[in-house]
Amino acid sequence: MSLKVDRDSMAFTFKGGMLPMTVMELSSADPERVREQLAGKLSQSPAFFQHTPVVLSVEKLDEPHLALERLCAVCRAHKLLPVAVRGGSDPVRQSAWALGLGWFPPQDPARPRSLESVAPSVPERDEDVGIEQPPLAAAVGSRTYRGTVRSGQQVTAPEGDLVVVGAVNAGAEVLAAGNVHVYGALRGRALAGIHGDVQAAIFCRELHAELLSVAGNYKRLEDIDPRLLGTPVQVRLDEDQLGIGPLA
Repeated sequence: MSLKVDRDSMAFTFKGGMLPMTVMELSSADPERVREQLAGKLSQSPAFFQHTPVVLSVEKLDEPHLALERLCAVCRAHKLLPVAVRGGSDPVRQSAWALGLGWFPPQDPARPRSLESVAPSVPERDEDVGIEQPPLAAAVGSRTYRGTVRSGQQVTAPEGDLVVVGAVNAGAEVLAAGNVHVYGALRGRALAGIHGDVQAAIFCRELHAELLSVAGNYKRLEDIDPRLLGTPVQVRLDEDQLGIGPLA
């Protein structure tokens, strides 16, 4: 008997992937404190709270007092969508499953911290947007995207640098494990060092970014010196602070 499955009869396939995910690291189990802080952030940057999936990290919390259902309700009321919980003992895991959430084990402290507190857009599919990928990248894991990254799209280089030969529109997002290079206007969001590489940097020809982030440290448009807007810049970490300067 043949074990070959007719592809036309398949309803789905499983595929592995690396999707950037916002991690909400909770340092308080009080839903009202979380509500107050979320309300303040929503008023500052409403565009980053549009049905954003988040992972709730409870590793710093006193678990016996964890009101997970109420915390999830607070998030949803502020347009965040909890999809999983990270950390906690077996009761926390069971509560997450009972609420229809996934569960991740605590993060290994020996591993670099991943991107946190930055909202991702909907992941793109290469076949949908016509990405031109070179047959051989200049460095292992690097990626080149030729053309404009349109609003609502996300282009990612999960293992190396990302080079965008074009512009990044408002509402678009570019991410890389290493550096991000934009040879055009950067009006969307650019995130470098998404796996915690503090040596990563962002380079662009014309700065109008909604958000800039290196290794989880970020600045929004309203935090950027207006004198740098519209100019070529480089963005690097300097003693855990995000520094933006002219592109030499």
